[in-house]
Amino acid sequence: MGLFEYLRHEAAVAPESGIVAVMNHGRRQEGVIPLWAGEGDLPTPDFIRNAASNGLANGETFYTWQAGIPELRLALSDYYKRHFNATLPAEHFYITGSGMHSIQLAIQATAGAGDEVVYLSPAWPNFAAAAGVAGATPVLVTQDFTGNGWTLDTQKIRNVITPRTKALFINTPSNPTGWTADIETLKEILAIARHHGLWIIADEIYAHFYYGARRAPSFLDVMDPDERIIFVNSFSKNWAMTGWRMGWLTIHPSLGKTMENLIQYSTSGVAQFMQRGGVVALEQGDDFIRMQVERAHQARDILCAKLAATGRVRLAPPAGAFYLLFGIDGITDSYRAAFDIVDQAKVGLAPGTAFGNGGAAFLRLCFARRIDQVEEAADRLAEWISKR
Repeated sequence: MGLFEYLRHEAAVAPESGIVAVMNHGRRQEGVIPLWAGEGDLPTPDFIRNAASNGLANGETFYTWQAGIPELRLALSDYYKRHFNATLPAEHFYITGSGMHSIQLAIQATAGAGDEVVYLSPAWPNFAAAAGVAGATPVLVTQDFTGNGWTLDTQKIRNVITPRTKALFINTPSNPTGWTADIETLKEILAIARHHGLWIIADEIYAHFYYGARRAPSFLDVMDPDERIIFVNSFSKNWAMTGWRMGWLTIHPSLGKTMENLIQYSTSGVAQFMQRGGVVALEQGDDFIRMQVERAHQARDILCAKLAATGRVRLAPPAGAFYLLFGIDGITDSYRAAFDIVDQAKVGLAPGTAFGNGGAAFLRLCFARRIDQVEEAADRLAEWISKR
């Protein structure tokens, strides 16, 4: 028997990312416009990088606060007051080694072997995979695509809840669909969680990327202070910090010691000089966020108009996030199509098969990029579609 046979089952069966497979195929090809990954094309702004560089130059290279440096936790408190009108003292915030790390800790705190966690599909694949690696069973609720966009029937959530269900994972605005829950839907989901005594893991990373108002509706708008809700978040999207791998959890302070322990036993904390960058991102980065959202909004409208003009694309402009999940008439195998589009149109897309049930006939495009690049990608795709 090979060494693989001796691995823990949950680790051995962890799925390979369908997005990475296409990226690996196309990343060395000349002239490919890479719209497959969930990040924009802007580097981290100078004011954030300089703050981190200064921290490094000042010798901030030692072990630090496991929960996060006090300045960063205070900056998060101010940020939530400013953008969410929420009064959350610094004790509500715990700094993590990325949004993905936040999700892993939230799962570890709420579900394990023999438990079930419910999530909405099509979905970013990492949550379900992380739940499986933790020993829990991910249970999907499929969303429906209509001419008005992706929709959620909350009765479907009720239908899959069992005595083993421990948590609901709710990503809004959603990657990859752009679906964004309104206030009434959030209230319905919260009522379901309350009735069944469930945790909600709330992924609101794209809250600012909302094209209907200043920000997307949040569970913070409808919850009571002591709800069973863990918010997972990241510095990656708002401030172009994807490579920094830094995020945070927003939780009730009574859970603080447990979260510190979980951080201790995974990363033991985030580098202090990196957290200096996080402080200034929160304090000085509002204009940068607004610029990114305005650019994404413009790119979304151009992209949707060009693809819709082909008459052969199924789409609805997403309400939030910076992805378009769209279908092309005649294509049912988006995995094969993604490779063909890289080779023939020189546009890198993520196959909908990577996002679970309901996604197989769709392709995902990230439009958080320069307008001219999005226009060129849309033109190439339209030409490729016209030749099918």
